[in-house]
Amino acid sequence: MRKKVSELPAYQQALGLLVRREHSRRELKRKLAQRGKDAGEIDAALETLSRQDFQNDERFAQALARSRQSAGYGPIRIRAEMSQHALDGETVEQAISALACDWLDMAKDLIERRYLRKIQADPAQVRKAVDFLLRRGFDTRTAYAAARVADWADGAENLPEDP
Repeated sequence: MRKKVSELPAYQQALGLLVRREHSRRELKRKLAQRGKDAGEIDAALETLSRQDFQNDERFAQALARSRQSAGYGPIRIRAEMSQHALDGETVEQAISALACDWLDMAKDLIERRYLRKIQADPAQVRKAVDFLLRRGFDTRTAYAAARVADWADGAENLPEDP
């Protein structure tokens, strides 16, 4: 007969969580505490998992950075999200620099997919496009550079017709 999840030791519960996806040490600690495990057992389990390299904050940071980048988020938003996981600054910077991404090109692609026709039809839409990029975590300079109307004028003749 299978044991209930709450009856399993902290180590096995944490391992079960790590099988599904990478977790930060802080995240695992919080989840195990929510499941009623005591702090000593949690710390021992996390230390064992870390020694066995099943839990690794550097690997977690890289996976999170790749995931957020592919979802269209900028470096500011990615850094902010990583700080919520109590990752040290060096780990965060290594993960972001490992992305090898041209943030301006990424921002331009996002604008092109979402706002290109609107920007060409109404230059006032540039502000909405810039706000969108700022919410996505791009810096101000990149957001304005990506949303410049002059950059989109050349591509107007290559657009497919509206249905």
